Amino acid sequence: MPEVTERYLPGTPCWVDLMAKNQQEALDFYRDVFGWQGEIGPAEFGGYTVCTLNGRPVAGIGQAEAPDGAPPPPAVWTTYLATEDADAALAAITANGGTSLTPVLEVGDTGRMLVALDPTGAVFGLWQPLEFPGAQVVNEPGALTWNELHTTDPDVARAFYEAALSVATPPMGSAHHYWQFSVNARTVGGLCPLDPESPAGTPSHWLTYFAVDDTDSTVDALVRRGGSVLLPPADSPWGRVARVRDPQGAAFAVVRSA
Repeated sequence: MPEVTERYLPGTPCWVDLMAKNQQEALDFYRDVFGWQGEIGPAEFGGYTVCTLNGRPVAGIGQAEAPDGAPPPPAVWTTYLATEDADAALAAITANGGTSLTPVLEVGDTGRMLVALDPTGAVFGLWQPLEFPGAQVVNEPGALTWNELHTTDPDVARAFYEAALSVATPPMGSAHHYWQFSVNARTVGGLCPLDPESPAGTPSHWLTYFAVDDTDSTVDALVRRGGSVLLPPADSPWGRVARVRDPQGAAFAVVRSA
């Protein structure tokens, strides 16, 4: 199992979580699809669940809260990028055209976090680890394997992440209109234009990819559990990929690597 034993370098995707309309239903769904384990957590952390795969933290699931009696926000997966200093990162985000959605929040002894919008409207998080570094297993069936920014303006997005988070965004090989997020010359994520065939009003967003051992059978199981298919399984240079939604509407992708 590809276990993570070192701290994530700043700018590297290190965690993903889902704020679900019904937390228990989400826990049950991802248990059945990916084999995750986890129970609703302590009240002082809002019941947040750190889901595990074979005993290792793999992703978080929490209960979405509606502010001031408003309708619950949509269920979405959020990508968190590692940082060594959340306060300095927040200042850099706002100085380069981003918008803070939360202040820097202390999460007990585990770490410090914030959620922000990049200048093209994509939501992302930052995680400054203390006792909790982030996902401790990746690139394994049922675990996080890739994070990809789909943006309405790649040039603006690239300039923002380079300036605010000191990542590089060179082209991905010979691929047209696809760039990599690179930290210390290591590829840690991707960036591409928003699909022009996306439904009207689709915002810029980070897409989470989970590894699976069989894309088609995983999609079949997901549909039986009430999920839906956005893009059916198809072969790509990186493996067999499908884009899907869980029963509460949270979009993600599954891939069996080539």
